[in-house]
Amino acid sequence: MSDDHVYLSLTEAGPGPEGEARWAYGTGFADPLLGVDAAAPEGVDPADLAAYCLMLGDDALVLSQRLIQWITRAPELEEEVALANLGLDLLGQARRLLTRAGQLDGSGRGEDELAYWREESAYRNVRLVELENGDFAHCVVRLLLFATAREELYRRLADHADPVLSAVAALGVKELAYHREYASSWTVRLGDGTEESHRRMRAALDALWPWLEELFTPHEVELRLGVDPLPLREPVLASLERVLAEATLPLPAAPGRAYVNGRAGRHGVHTEAMGPLLAELQVVARAHPGATW
Repeated sequence: MSDDHVYLSLTEAGPGPEGEARWAYGTGFADPLLGVDAAAPEGVDPADLAAYCLMLGDDALVLSQRLIQWITRAPELEEEVALANLGLDLLGQARRLLTRAGQLDGSGRGEDELAYWREESAYRNVRLVELENGDFAHCVVRLLLFATAREELYRRLADHADPVLSAVAALGVKELAYHREYASSWTVRLGDGTEESHRRMRAALDALWPWLEELFTPHEVELRLGVDPLPLREPVLASLERVLAEATLPLPAAPGRAYVNGRAGRHGVHTEAMGPLLAELQVVARAHPGATW
């Protein structure tokens, strides 16, 4: 994706004005939609669409942050580069989705403001993406679970009535297909590897599997928009079962993690891992408000 504009990769338009000052991925975009129809499609509540884009954008942003934390920590230099690139893919998706959310909710907030200046309770990501990294097995398992589910969702959203959401999904599904393949390859390599690597993969699966169910639990906004994630559950589990079988890993039977008074990540209720993650993500922006580079 070009650094010049959040939507350049979705259109045929050229780069924006030179010399724009911006934060790492946002400030200075005069036209955040760059020729893409900014109006909410007929029959769709703009507030609901904004809330949904925020959910998806927060998922991508938070997991991107977790992936880039592997730089200098991955088992091989090649994997550091690979994980950084996967994180950049997700960051690109987050940029477009947060920009869309700010445009639709009437607040005028841009992607930087949404990323750096919201408190923990205003984030709408699922809890799976915010959990501590753990060892490399945890990284692989989380990426496998998330990418498999998100790829299936994006395949369906590619036909969405909203032109921006449709374009983000159409581009993102190609990226997520690679993310899933990368994680699947490592799952097989480690699961069917040494006794120690197999043990670690089983431990990671047992720890992370219960958090997967939240991706299939519908939020009221999703139901109103007609994007109920529950039908994704069967094909996603079937895909995961095939990978785990090849990796000689059993499909976990653990139930989904309990909600807190019926609320979870989509409602702004997060784990203890979320606060430190946001502190690291937001520290520079908050230390130097309004700064550009």
